[in-house]
Amino acid sequence: MQTDTKMKAIKNYVYTIFDEDPTGHDFFHMKRVARMARFIAVKEGSDLFICEAAGWVHDVGDKKLFSNRSKALEQLNHFLRSIDCTATDINAIREAVDNISFSRGKIPASIEGKIVQDADRLDAIGAIGVARTFSFGGAKGQLLWHDSEEKRQNTSIQHFYDKLLYLKGLMHTRTAKQIAEQRHRFMEMYLQQFLNEWQ
Repeated sequence: MQTDTKMKAIKNYVYTIFDEDPTGHDFFHMKRVARMARFIAVKEGSDLFICEAAGWVHDVGDKKLFSNRSKALEQLNHFLRSIDCTATDINAIREAVDNISFSRGKIPASIEGKIVQDADRLDAIGAIGVARTFSFGGAKGQLLWHDSEEKRQNTSIQHFYDKLLYLKGLMHTRTAKQIAEQRHRFMEMYLQQFLNEWQ
């Protein structure tokens, strides 16, 4: 199977899984991460197929989204084999996505993994990152913010201070670092405006 045909099949597979996700981890998140991973791979001279494919499937098996992580990953492996991905490609894709989660606190070993982690983190900041934060918070029943310091810990705005404002400093590639600068500034301006209006 040709590379373009494989990528189309991967895209369709991801669509069937994430099309109706309401948490900001929807099909279009996967599409943006895949495109950004490919863009960074071009700039950094990395494997385009592995980076783009891993970008598409990076949230398959995420414990926030799947009740049975092992089953989701097993089905993904079966699917990749069914479209004639080699064992080497499947291992590279899995290696690229295994350690990209912020909560796990790990750095992927491969450059492809670092690129996909950068692409995923870029989608968590900037204007779309702001929108995704509130989408996730709404789906999980979180408050926007709270006057009480005790009660604001599990709010959507607190998520910026717990995670999103750190992401700019955690980018691996030069390309991602450059893109992150502007997106980070936007978040800072947004938070300032939000807190001004909250008062």
